[in-house]
Amino acid sequence: MADIIQLLPDHVANQIAAGEVVQRPASVVKELIENAVDAGSTSIKLIIKDAGKTLIQVVDNGKGMSVTDARMSFERHATSKIKAAEDLFQLHTKGFRGEALASIAAIAHVEMNTCQEGDEVGTQLKIEGSKIVDQGVTVTPKGTSLLVKNLFFNIPARRNFLKSDTVELRHIIDEFQRVALAHPTIQFDFYNNGSELFNLPASNLRQRIVHIFGGKTNEKLVPVEEDTEVVNLSGFICKPEFAKKTRGEQFFFVNNRFVKNSYLHHAVCSAFEGLMKEQTHPSYFLFLEVDPSGIDINIHPTKTEVKFDDEHALYAILRASVKHSLGQFNVAPVLDFERDANLDTPYNYKSKNADFPTVEVDANFNPFEKESKGGISVGYQKREKPQASWENLYVGLERKSDFSSIELESEEVTGSLFNNENEELAATTYQLHKKYIVTTIKSGMVIINQHRAHQRVLYEQYLKNITVDKGVSQQLLFPLILSFSKTEIALLKELKDSLENTGFLFSNFKEDEVEVSGIPLNISESEVAIIVDQLLSDFQSEVPESSLSQADILAKAMCKTLAVKSGELLNITSQEALVNNLFATKEPTVSPFNKPTYITMTVEEIDKRFL
Repeated sequence: MADIIQLLPDHVANQIAAGEVVQRPASVVKELIENAVDAGSTSIKLIIKDAGKTLIQVVDNGKGMSVTDARMSFERHATSKIKAAEDLFQLHTKGFRGEALASIAAIAHVEMNTCQEGDEVGTQLKIEGSKIVDQGVTVTPKGTSLLVKNLFFNIPARRNFLKSDTVELRHIIDEFQRVALAHPTIQFDFYNNGSELFNLPASNLRQRIVHIFGGKTNEKLVPVEEDTEVVNLSGFICKPEFAKKTRGEQFFFVNNRFVKNSYLHHAVCSAFEGLMKEQTHPSYFLFLEVDPSGIDINIHPTKTEVKFDDEHALYAILRASVKHSLGQFNVAPVLDFERDANLDTPYNYKSKNADFPTVEVDANFNPFEKESKGGISVGYQKREKPQASWENLYVGLERKSDFSSIELESEEVTGSLFNNENEELAATTYQLHKKYIVTTIKSGMVIINQHRAHQRVLYEQYLKNITVDKGVSQQLLFPLILSFSKTEIALLKELKDSLENTGFLFSNFKEDEVEVSGIPLNISESEVAIIVDQLLSDFQSEVPESSLSQADILAKAMCKTLAVKSGELLNITSQEALVNNLFATKEPTVSPFNKPTYITMTVEEIDKRFL
């Protein structure tokens, strides 16, 4: 029998490896930026077009590569980071897999321009589908410039699975922010379709967080710092009152590498327990420095999941450190960089006790006592109570009244409450425990969940306004200024048209602020920020590609926030209006989130309960 096992050609093996390394354009961005960081760059530029599908370019001013290194970097399992198996447990760099550039070159058109310091000319390589089509000498500044064009050009099936440009851009921004936060001393620039998205100068961690997530973030941050034998912990957490409905601003870095770890995330959340509202999530930017031999980062292709040797100790240290910072953020002077040093307590008074004021009371003082000073009488004169002639109240009551001659006016019955004894009772409503509305029907009674019923009514109303009509807007005398991150501002711009159909009016968009000049009629000003936050949290997970699904998510977000809550007292008029509006909708049986809005109980079912 002939042998059937054979080695795969290099270009096929590279495409298979690309399936693990390159899932979407954001994967290419991550690999290229991390290589630029490992090259010792102090300035890195990221340029993309069409959310990375057409062009991804990373330009750095690192140490560059020689002609041989430039050619070898595109070979499989070629890396400068490790030389022996033991090096896998002493990693201090980003990329070490040795398959990134080879995998990218297998599914795209790649052009590299690199030059080492001191060389007059550099090297240029052009690769298409793992094949080197051109190699030559070029004039280029010190560092490396990598261009990745036409991603997945030879795998159209993978290209068809990519999401819309808005979704892919958000994934690229996520990867960019993770690397930028881990290296605040490096300058980063990000350009999308010719416009600048981020310009992050070299700074410290606090300033880098503010540059990425907006100027309002500075007042939210609380420093965390703890040095132990197990881990050196540093970074910032956000105050509990600024907790968000989304999990976007949650970052763990282990040895300057972004990781995801649900166990450590639970430690942070447990420290915030009892301080946040329900269904909100804390924001944090925490850096853990541990011994590289005590972690395993090679358990997932994306290197975002790590395994710790002593997770229980890390959990306890992280939880205690966050709790300690939360307990001190109200009084810690380091939170205010513009504090007045004169208000600090001098060291000379550190061990002294405070002097408490004393109150002296004259026990013999009587303000009602008469005293004579210089012939003038001082004090209060006691008034004499007037004599009440209470006997006058009973004058004329000596005679006994005779009630025998009194006649009562007859009451004539003009009608009956029920014209016919067999006629059905009129429908009435009753609110049960401020949560349910009970009303009667011919066969028995209906118990309606007021929150879900109102959600259904509002959902269909907003969906109609967005898709068919245009919602009525009320102009604000003083426009509202809402602060968001650059990513959220970009998302609001995408939703601007749909929001304006519901009644919102946006007069001005800035880098980290938006001005709201009009709101829908049934919304108060205090609810605007809550609605927009809820809207962004629903859209953060997945931005819909079609306008119909976008309108659906928008209507759901608004009805979820504006519907009457369980525990709200409704008068009879509101109860009847809600019942009538519910059964006038197209789908009264379920809420917009596919949960039942009401249940029915027939008379027979009630009778069985009394058997």
